Amino acid sequence: MSIAFSPCPNDTFVFDAWVHGRVPDAPPLDVTFADIDVTNGMAERGEGDVLKVSYAVLPWILGDYALLPCGGALGRGCGPLVLTRQESLPGSLKGGTVAVPSERSTAYLLFRLWAADQVPGGVGEVVVLPFHEIMPAVRDGEVDAGLVIHEARFTYQQYGLHKLADMGEHWEHTTGLPIPLGAIVARRSLGRETLLRLAESARASVRAAWDDPEASRPYVLEHAQEMDPSVADQHIGLYVNEFTADLGDDGIAAVRGLLTRAAAEGLVPPFPDDALAFPPRHP
Repeated sequence: MSIAFSPCPNDTFVFDAWVHGRVPDAPPLDVTFADIDVTNGMAERGEGDVLKVSYAVLPWILGDYALLPCGGALGRGCGPLVLTRQESLPGSLKGGTVAVPSERSTAYLLFRLWAADQVPGGVGEVVVLPFHEIMPAVRDGEVDAGLVIHEARFTYQQYGLHKLADMGEHWEHTTGLPIPLGAIVARRSLGRETLLRLAESARASVRAAWDDPEASRPYVLEHAQEMDPSVADQHIGLYVNEFTADLGDDGIAAVRGLLTRAAAEGLVPPFPDDALAFPPRHP
């Protein structure tokens, strides 16, 4: 079974047990590591059996892929940040240039919804940069602000940057819902029974990681791109939570709320009411 996910600590932590054969009856995995922008594109082209993607890309792929109710990243207090060189107010971004990691990312979708409320007149230009280039670009004055995700929450002060706004705080304040970030999807054509098996394998892998966190540590640090181990631990603690084991009603409400609001703003296509159902009614 082919699977593509990022080398970030939350993903390697979640999938370590499954990848290394410690989940009984789980299908073997052929792993590709790729940033979320790459896996979003793979899903849009129909490449891969199982993929970690942005929730923001779901409206474009739900015809071919089903959302698994586990394994992804969704929570509270874990939203993307907008960073600037100097302390300022949201209005300062009017007409400015903002670097983002992807225009199909959930981070960008949350940013667009935030900017519609907080930046009268809108930002001037959005440029897409690889994630690791965004903070240096803000620091060096190449852009006015940067939208960052993941471990940048813990490291941006090392670049002398300031937090202008927290997209997650804005989302939680305006909706009361947790923040949808990254989803696990699987090809609908695999069929209902295989999809159920995949979901249970992902859930069992999460539980195995929680039961023995040290077992995953070599795999996590191997792919953490020279990340400080303490930052990797904070990363896992923030992004792997009860919603990773099971989205539940609150998680599904958050996903539906984000995509419905974004569709109403014309940011994503509308999608069928039953598209998020699992197991799929129409595999």
